[in-house]
Amino acid sequence: MIKSLNYVTYQTFPAETANSLQTISNIKYLIRNDVSVSLYFPLRDKQSTADIKILQNFYQITETFKTFGIKHGYPHGRIKFLPKLWFHVSHFLWSRSIVKKNFKDDKNNYFFTRSDWIAFFLAKQGSRVIFECHQTSKVRNFVIKRIGSLENVKFIFLNEKLHENYKETKQSIVLHNSADPSLFKSSENKKNNSIVFLGNTNRFNQSRGIGEIISWWSDKYLKENYTLEIIGGTKQDSEKLKNAIQKLNVSDYIKVSPWIDREEAARKLSEAAIGLLINSPDNNHSYLYTSPLKYFEYLLSELSIIAVDFPSHRSLPFNEKIVFFKNGNKEDFIKRLKMLKSSEQLSEDEKYAISLESRAKNLIDFIY
Repeated sequence: MIKSLNYVTYQTFPAETANSLQTISNIKYLIRNDVSVSLYFPLRDKQSTADIKILQNFYQITETFKTFGIKHGYPHGRIKFLPKLWFHVSHFLWSRSIVKKNFKDDKNNYFFTRSDWIAFFLAKQGSRVIFECHQTSKVRNFVIKRIGSLENVKFIFLNEKLHENYKETKQSIVLHNSADPSLFKSSENKKNNSIVFLGNTNRFNQSRGIGEIISWWSDKYLKENYTLEIIGGTKQDSEKLKNAIQKLNVSDYIKVSPWIDREEAARKLSEAAIGLLINSPDNNHSYLYTSPLKYFEYLLSELSIIAVDFPSHRSLPFNEKIVFFKNGNKEDFIKRLKMLKSSEQLSEDEKYAISLESRAKNLIDFIY
């Protein structure tokens, strides 16, 4: 059987986001497992392009697949006031349009999506849909109530708590994020007591709490014993953090840089000793449902891991390898750092379990 998959998303490419990277990484390993993938997405940003060579260069992959950049003549990204409203309106209209124009009554092909409305319109016309669910929302609640029991729809949830939230889904599995073992490896040149945070410093227009962590380095013990490197986010966000670091006079202990490419990120992680997981408790996705890509990259890079004590982090695979600290509590953060020991290396079987290769095979088994 020749396996093919239409990956239809409201994300745009290329983009410096973990979500876009997750999409491309999954496509990469689906292709390596003999699935022919076609990617459909909106050209909704100035840098958006379906040029496969540009995407290969940006995401540092060699795999080839069909890309379809679909015109996006909707308000999202153009109108600056009420951005959430225009996102939802544009998402709905674009999804309805692409299903009607490109996939009308297509009941033969398989469709993979993370978009509520794409899943909704495809499911309602009887198409075979795999809907990967990363968080909750009012729109998602509405959509899943209407398509959750359909025979032609399958659901993938990023963690157990998210799965439990949508019990009405008839066909579903839990698959956490994964990382690329060919890229993320340990180094013999690890810097003692060096802490790294990789990823955007803001999420959903909210701080992840990095500013508070930075302020803790005014503490004499942290200054004398640990360094912190923050990698990721926009140039604007990085500049704000640099200004805060300078005001606190901790520039000798904390370094900040904006987004870097995957190979450079992998090198940085390989040389660090400790990986930091931090997020805001004010967002249910961050607090309950997230499966951070960086966590799996930390594990493959053989970092010890310290994480804010949220249910989402407690739900992660191999969470016994994490040391948890109380949110907003500097004293507990220092106490837990002192408890950290060199992380036990994952066995080969454990590394495989959190690899993109394993995730791709699980996806294929579930889809086909």
